Amino acid sequence: MRFATLHDAPDSPPSLAVWHAGAWRRIEGCRDFLDWLRLPESEREARLAQLGAPMEPVAYAPPILVPPSVRDFYAFEAHVRNARRKRGYDAPPPEWYAAPAFYFSNPACLVGHDQPVRKPPDTDALDFELELAVIIGRAGGDWSLQEAESAIAGFTLLNDWSARDIQQREMRVGLGPAKAKDFATSLGPCVVTPDELEAYRIPDPARGSRWGIRLTARVNGQTITQGLASDMHWTFAELIAHASRNTRLQVGDVIGSGTVGGGCLLEYPDGTYPWLQPGDVVELEAEGIGVLRNPIV
Repeated sequence: MRFATLHDAPDSPPSLAVWHAGAWRRIEGCRDFLDWLRLPESEREARLAQLGAPMEPVAYAPPILVPPSVRDFYAFEAHVRNARRKRGYDAPPPEWYAAPAFYFSNPACLVGHDQPVRKPPDTDALDFELELAVIIGRAGGDWSLQEAESAIAGFTLLNDWSARDIQQREMRVGLGPAKAKDFATSLGPCVVTPDELEAYRIPDPARGSRWGIRLTARVNGQTITQGLASDMHWTFAELIAHASRNTRLQVGDVIGSGTVGGGCLLEYPDGTYPWLQPGDVVELEAEGIGVLRNPIV
């Protein structure tokens, strides 16, 4: 199934919709995908049986309006190598191969499809990051790889907007990133359940499934990069299991893959692409999911 959080009028409250019979249809009593995940299974079936007329969206909100947490990982080796090369290093450190690395992003600053992203006035190096993300569908902790994979309720696109000049200053302190990241994270345009993406699944009993979903990033219509989610060094099962160690994940938590190799402007030689400016439009696309588009203002 496919779910989206939509507005059907300019000033209407958000409402969760499911794609059914060629149209978005409102699920009564649910504002977003988190409300849906919190329903008992029997109640979900009852809501699906009561779908009404097609819903014409005028705007998209993030699929989950305010998730309990957003953990953004660093799972593509090509991105790590490219980013470190810009800082004068040859390869990822040994610690990167020992355990998945992540940072906590800001759940209060999510942006939906086609919503504008404001360029922070104190940056001259605004960047995007092309990522796949999963939504956690049940609570728990200290999961095995099998338990972690079974906790995936759906897939979506994530754009981890970054102010690179601010990030560079912050990371010299040895803590962060902080203000370089927390002004906006785009999520959407919808959430697609794993069963609908089964054709892309590459089973791996030892480490958890990989997903051969093609990911593309464009700026003002120009393709910047294409890659496959299956190129992740760490699987989503490994990311989720690691995140659950010695703690508890909550229903609706967001787990980001980290940036696809070549999936941000930072990775290219200086001058290849200009930093983002007001008026630019960034589009991220994933097979089987759709396009997440945001204009810069």
